[in-house]
Amino acid sequence: MNEHLQSIRDGVQAVCSKFNDDYWLTRDEDGVFPHDFHAGLAEAGWLGITMPEEYGGAGLGVAEAAVMMHTIARTGAMTAASCIHINMFGPHPIVVFGTDEQKAQWIPPLVKGEHKVSFGVTEPNAGLDTTSITTFAKKVDGGWIVDGRKIWNSTAQVADRIMLLARTEKLEDVGRKTDGISLFYTEFDRSRIEVRRIPKMGRKAVDSNMIFFDNLFIPEKDLIGEEGRGFYQILDAMNPERVLIGAEAVGIGQDALRRAAGYAAEREVFGRPIGQNQGIQHPLAENWMELEAAWLMTMKAAELYDSGQSCGAEANAAKFLGARAGYNAALQSVLTHGGMGYAKEYHVERLLREVLITRIAPVSEQLIASFIGERVLGLPKSY
Repeated sequence: MNEHLQSIRDGVQAVCSKFNDDYWLTRDEDGVFPHDFHAGLAEAGWLGITMPEEYGGAGLGVAEAAVMMHTIARTGAMTAASCIHINMFGPHPIVVFGTDEQKAQWIPPLVKGEHKVSFGVTEPNAGLDTTSITTFAKKVDGGWIVDGRKIWNSTAQVADRIMLLARTEKLEDVGRKTDGISLFYTEFDRSRIEVRRIPKMGRKAVDSNMIFFDNLFIPEKDLIGEEGRGFYQILDAMNPERVLIGAEAVGIGQDALRRAAGYAAEREVFGRPIGQNQGIQHPLAENWMELEAAWLMTMKAAELYDSGQSCGAEANAAKFLGARAGYNAALQSVLTHGGMGYAKEYHVERLLREVLITRIAPVSEQLIASFIGERVLGLPKSY
């Protein structure tokens, strides 16, 4: 960590320190969105860390954003990270493909925390096969009418804007399946969007939902970039998102490891600290090594991206290694605590529940391995 990145960490930590374990345990139990935490980061200027300075952002890179999200995850796990995660990568297509008028209208409210966004890409019958989405935007005078459904939309219960990927040409009418998909950024019109919350095992305060569109009108001014090029536009945000997920998973794992080591040093059984036993020490030592290695890959990927170099393999590896290392550390922390690891009082069971999502989303470990096999090792495509 150089002096610049350390200053990012210190500034973010100053905000996070106001929200302790009890705060996040309460959010885990009541499921209320952490509005005050979100507002605190916005007030301190952190929500716009990667946004252009002319629109109120800090104009910094993915490396700084990774340090920020890593610091947040070490404090409040995935709930804290997820409540602002989309501010880090979601608006990127606006920055790259939006008009000056769109940027001036849309980015400042995000930076100030005035707008919350839901990301509408995944569909029940498409999953990671994004080109198979069926949500359709029919062209009409002045815009489009949208019908369809999406799933796993985070923050749809509190969002007032949605970044929506929809077909503007049917799959059977396009030459390439990646064509005919458009990207929109529009108001979350609840009179035309039905939101159904999905109960889940962790991250309760950051809602996940299935949403249904019924004749939602999107005006022409809310189209991002060129019609039919939406699939390619969201690709710009994928590598940064993978980097940030890796950083967040490492942060959760390091928090879990800190708690495990502290407990092992204090807890005495048979007249000695359990941490004196190699059966306790060695797994924790391996967790430390895995986490450090994953963090180095994460920062390597971030630096490659920020310098304009190819980083697909490194970004995917950062997500894969960070999620694995974070999960392993959280699981070992629960086991180190023994029976108390199962108790909410010690928080590690919450860390285990929350870090698991990083192994699943936004891309599976199997697809990452396929990507590395095909693109790095030159092996035949396996799917």
